[in-house]
Amino acid sequence: MRKLIVLGFVGLIAQLIDGSLGMAYGVTSSTLLIAAGVAPAAASAAVHFSELGTSLVSGASHHKFGNVDWRTVSILAVPGFVGAFLGATLLSNMDAAVAKPVVAVILLGLGFYVVYRFLRLGGARPTFKGRPSVAFLAPMGLVAGTLDAVGGGGWGPVGTTSLLSSGRLEPRKVVGSIDTSEFVVAVGASLGFLFGLGSAGINWGYAGALLAGGVVAAPIAAWLVKHLAARVLGVAAGGLIVLTNTKTLLESLGAPGVVIALTAAVIFTLWVTGIAWAVKQERLARALATSDDRPVEPATA
Repeated sequence: MRKLIVLGFVGLIAQLIDGSLGMAYGVTSSTLLIAAGVAPAAASAAVHFSELGTSLVSGASHHKFGNVDWRTVSILAVPGFVGAFLGATLLSNMDAAVAKPVVAVILLGLGFYVVYRFLRLGGARPTFKGRPSVAFLAPMGLVAGTLDAVGGGGWGPVGTTSLLSSGRLEPRKVVGSIDTSEFVVAVGASLGFLFGLGSAGINWGYAGALLAGGVVAAPIAAWLVKHLAARVLGVAAGGLIVLTNTKTLLESLGAPGVVIALTAAVIFTLWVTGIAWAVKQERLARALATSDDRPVEPATA
């Protein structure tokens, strides 16, 4: 019972992060389950079954606050479903450790790009032109869905990172659209795990505990992302990608624990500094915008 209560809090925190930044629910939850001795396939299965509820509530909440681009969701849904089903089926009979370093390098590069893109703005406000094309979204959905099922998390890191770096959607629309389409991905992965593992291979208690915590956090996260500035949200998301995947890469390379801890501490410090800088620049930009909107008083003799 104590473990289930702890997992409930993990689900709450993971969904709060995921609903605000568009990633980390699966990664956080799967990491804890695997650390507790749950097999990777069983851990990913529990996470994805819990996401059936959390992603549904999260999507509804994001829609309520106007954070969803439904065109993007409709294009991502089908390839995401297919990729998740295939990935779940493969994971039931495959060791995913080999793929982790490659994925971490790709995501790490994209994470640095996202941080750079939003920090280089200076005092200017971020602008977002056009919308992502079908040719961009469909392959991304297929790859992200597959990685999500195989790695226990990946839909958010791949999808959010790719959409943010494209500059086609503002961050709150990126987060809302990725979180909403994740429901279809969770359905595909869940069916794949049922096919590959059978119902006996899934810990329904773990899935229920994660679900309970995630459902509580979903509406709060959707409100939070609507009120966060695009610049701040972009830097926060990019920093999370860099921190998470640097740790994954170092672990895959067999780096000592002290090296991993020190590297993570340095990146975390830089991340917080970057967020603080983004907040400062956003305040300056808003102050300038406010002063420009003030009516000019007529000159007096």
